[in-house]
Amino acid sequence: MSPARTLDVITIGRSSVDLYGAQVGGRLEDMGSFQKYIGGSPTNMAAGTARLGLRSALITRVGDEHMGRFIREELAREGVDVRGVKTDPERLTALVLLGIRDETQFPLIFYRENCADMALCEADIEEAFIAEARAVVATGTHLSHPQTEAAVIKALALARKHGLQTALDIDYRPNLWGLAGHGAGESRFIESAAVTAKLQSTLHYFDLIVGTEEEFHIAGGTTDTIAALRAVRAVSKATLVCKRGPMGAVAFTGAIPDTLDEGESGPGFPIEVFNVLGAGDGFMSGLLKGWLDGEPWPVALKYANACGAFAVSRHGCTPAYPSWEELQFFLNRGVKEKALRKDAALEQIHWSTNRHGDWSSMRVFAFDHRMQLEAMEGATPARIGAFKELCLKAALTVADGQPGHGILCDNRLGRRALHAAAGTGLWIGRPVEWPGSRPLTLEPELGPDFGGLSEWPLGHVVKVLCFYHPDDAAEMKAQQEETVLRLFHACRRNRLEMLLEVIPSKVGPVDDMTSARVIERFYDLGVYPDWWKLEPFATDAAWTNACTAITSRDAHVRGIVVLGLDAPEDQLAASLALAARHELVKGFAVGRTIFADAARGWLAGSLGDEEAIAMMVERYRRLCLIWDEARAKGEKAA
Repeated sequence: MSPARTLDVITIGRSSVDLYGAQVGGRLEDMGSFQKYIGGSPTNMAAGTARLGLRSALITRVGDEHMGRFIREELAREGVDVRGVKTDPERLTALVLLGIRDETQFPLIFYRENCADMALCEADIEEAFIAEARAVVATGTHLSHPQTEAAVIKALALARKHGLQTALDIDYRPNLWGLAGHGAGESRFIESAAVTAKLQSTLHYFDLIVGTEEEFHIAGGTTDTIAALRAVRAVSKATLVCKRGPMGAVAFTGAIPDTLDEGESGPGFPIEVFNVLGAGDGFMSGLLKGWLDGEPWPVALKYANACGAFAVSRHGCTPAYPSWEELQFFLNRGVKEKALRKDAALEQIHWSTNRHGDWSSMRVFAFDHRMQLEAMEGATPARIGAFKELCLKAALTVADGQPGHGILCDNRLGRRALHAAAGTGLWIGRPVEWPGSRPLTLEPELGPDFGGLSEWPLGHVVKVLCFYHPDDAAEMKAQQEETVLRLFHACRRNRLEMLLEVIPSKVGPVDDMTSARVIERFYDLGVYPDWWKLEPFATDAAWTNACTAITSRDAHVRGIVVLGLDAPEDQLAASLALAARHELVKGFAVGRTIFADAARGWLAGSLGDEEAIAMMVERYRRLCLIWDEARAKGEKAA
């Protein structure tokens, strides 16, 4: 009896780290910086299908080093099952350097000499794992070497045994077959009878074969596309899907007609070509979604063409691929801006529906305070920094490896704690405002152009506190709005999430609509924070108004965290109980209620390290319990 189908698709083959030149319009020789993404066709497809809602997995090898761990972690963040990703203790993870030279040239260099994924072998293919899936997808590169070919053939044979569907992306790269030099990574076609023979010996394994016209030329052994398709048909009953670039794609389920136009087709999309690299993997992701969902070929091809359009209009491969929500929005609304990456509405959905991590519960210990600590007896920059390391230890003790915990910590006084928090599993927020500033100014480390954000780890969330009131003078509002808007765009350009904290009650009278009006104003300006941090409201109406102001503008916002304002614990508990009635409120970000007494005692020398940590652990843990109980009651009431 076959096991339950817990997976929709398993892809097999290449896995690399793509280092994409950040500069556009120059030679690869002239690139000054690079963006790091996962890469390799099967890896891209695993992530691309996961974004579309399929349960995907990858079989490959990575090195036992930082790049291998990056691939494994990034795939997991994308929702890909990584049980089939083996760690090779002897070989390095493959790398690819890529660039966007102009509209037609996209140079790339493969660093794949004895790389980890080319050591894939039959022992890496586990029958029980294959049997969990509905489909297996292979790519051409892993048919180029006897050992990797044997692994792929074993997987395909097991797929046949267990009733899976099978697909091939021809994915022809001549230099990966040894037909072109290292500098010819961009080359897409060189004739080779040996490659044709090798491909044709495997084509009978597949139910679906996908390639460009040039890729069918190598599979069919002729540069006449119709003749090549007929040569493939002679050895395979698979549905053949031929990609035609801007002309879309066509599917052939039976005999090959006299022209490509006689195949089944889906609509294409008139968009600007910015970057063709990875477009085929995006296309394949959309095609697999339609195919495995049982859609007619015109619908599957529509998905595929749309996903390919996203890929050619954006930087990078996997980062360009759409979520299912984004794809549906695009298909329903259509093309408004041919350069899709410049379509603000589309880009907001792309960003907000492809974020990593589940932060549905947020219990954040905030010790990003600066001037409050600087005012305490015994405080020096070094002593404050050391105390913040104790705060981190307290946070980690309470979290105990469990999800839903985080910290707010600054870099100026808390650098050592901030750096030590990396990789611990904590959510990490980092402030940028100069403490107490109004109009808002930022920490000097960001620089006048906010370029300092380029030095930030991608896991850090940019937190900014703005003392903003709807009734502020026009000049004050304009200055603060300009700073927040510039910061928002700088965050997006640097691939960083943003938390916007507003406290209108500190600068003017408030009612149940005040914070909602502030929220609406920032959305009107085009600021879409990933998180909002709001003061504890006194009424349910204020919470309802704030939540409505957010969800009516951004259906995919991360949520709200409640700040503490140094409130006593009983008062804070009442505030959290009120906030927890609202699903959009994910938790709290509280500081002085947790650390103030410990900080005063430790900085003054009356408390030791362990005593200070224990005091903060007790208060933070109790606050977490208060929140969890309030949330449980709120959910029950709802």
